[in-house]
Amino acid sequence: MNSNKTHLNRRDFINKASLFFGGVMIVPRHVLGGQSPSGKKYLAPSDIISLGFIGTGKQGRGLTTSFLSTNEVRISAICEVYQAKAKLTLDRIKAHYEKNTQLGQLGEIPVYENFTELLERKDIDAVVIAAPDHWHAAMAVRAAQAGKDIYCEKPLSLTVKEGRAMVNAARKYKRVFQTGSMQRSWPEFRQTAELIRNGYIGEVKSIKVNVGAPPVAYNLAEERIPEGLNWKAWLGPNLPVVFNSELAPPTSKDVFPNWRLYREFGGGMVTDWGAHMFDIVQWSLGMDDSGPVEVFAPNGKDIQYLTFKYENGITMTHEKWEWNNAIHFIGTEGEIKVQRRKLETSPASLKDKVIGENEKHVYKSENHYKDFLDSMRSRNKPICDVEIGHRTATVCNIGNIAYRLNRSLKWNPQKEVFIDDKEANLLLGRTMNKEWGIKI
Repeated sequence: MNSNKTHLNRRDFINKASLFFGGVMIVPRHVLGGQSPSGKKYLAPSDIISLGFIGTGKQGRGLTTSFLSTNEVRISAICEVYQAKAKLTLDRIKAHYEKNTQLGQLGEIPVYENFTELLERKDIDAVVIAAPDHWHAAMAVRAAQAGKDIYCEKPLSLTVKEGRAMVNAARKYKRVFQTGSMQRSWPEFRQTAELIRNGYIGEVKSIKVNVGAPPVAYNLAEERIPEGLNWKAWLGPNLPVVFNSELAPPTSKDVFPNWRLYREFGGGMVTDWGAHMFDIVQWSLGMDDSGPVEVFAPNGKDIQYLTFKYENGITMTHEKWEWNNAIHFIGTEGEIKVQRRKLETSPASLKDKVIGENEKHVYKSENHYKDFLDSMRSRNKPICDVEIGHRTATVCNIGNIAYRLNRSLKWNPQKEVFIDDKEANLLLGRTMNKEWGIKI
């Protein structure tokens, strides 16, 4: 491939994309505050939050719709290293404005390949990070340093040390940071957490979590890098590997990419779905600032499944049971099975149990994206603050380390180290290149 030609193509794309919707934002009168003729409330322009999107693949495109649907944001810029995906996202944003004419005319949306250029823009209040997991820490730390609030997709971090670096940066620069574990804003999971915290199934004894397999080392064959993809930029902080379309599929395939299956980029289904389901366990047990103290690797004998043990004696297994991507809580007086849009309890009456005003309640959010925006305005922590996202990702990551080493480990959740195990502790971080690496 001719490098000069590629450079010109990318430059032409960026110039054209930034003028894709050209023109000045025209704000209709009813958006200045108050209500539209249909009675729907709108914010004054001074209350509209300006977002920059970093990563606009399948998940990123979905997030543009989720945020635009709040009627509280404008998307001011995007960063994408795959031209075709940037174009799809611009098309989606344009379609949203055409369908929702009360939002006014869409203004200019520049497209960057280098996210640091987006971070330099003073008009952007917050960034939404939906790049692959291996990029999360490098992007989030720099976003915090640039003074941006952050919404970052789950699983929050590829390694435990990167997760802690993200927490430290958010705290140092006083940033609002929401992890994209949106199940916390869904009613069936909130009901689960409150039933357990109020003792409605008695003392929790064991928990089964069905979320799929751990990752494997990257082993795919080399394929030709497609036109319009900056492969070096996609790899970012990672050491070089050959391209395969499973990592960055063409737009003709409307699928979630499989980079998540390989440990160089993700944590397999243990982190991909585990970041949702282990997260609800952590929430329900009141462990948002802690975690398990032991991880037992399966040995085919007395330990059939990867097993986490909390200090209070509760055990949690990573095992298949009847429901996929779901949790089964077993207590001394009842059970709860929960999955997206599905909740079963024993006794059955617990499913619709109204938690009393004077009982224990968890943080209530009914819209994960609005909760982030509200927190930006109040400067309070959102429902899934960076520390929470980090602690959940840590559960997933230490489980993957036990799988990888094929032995049991003792974990100190306060110091975030394995006890008396140098080999396991070396896996709490990873090698990142000089260009994009971060201090951890």
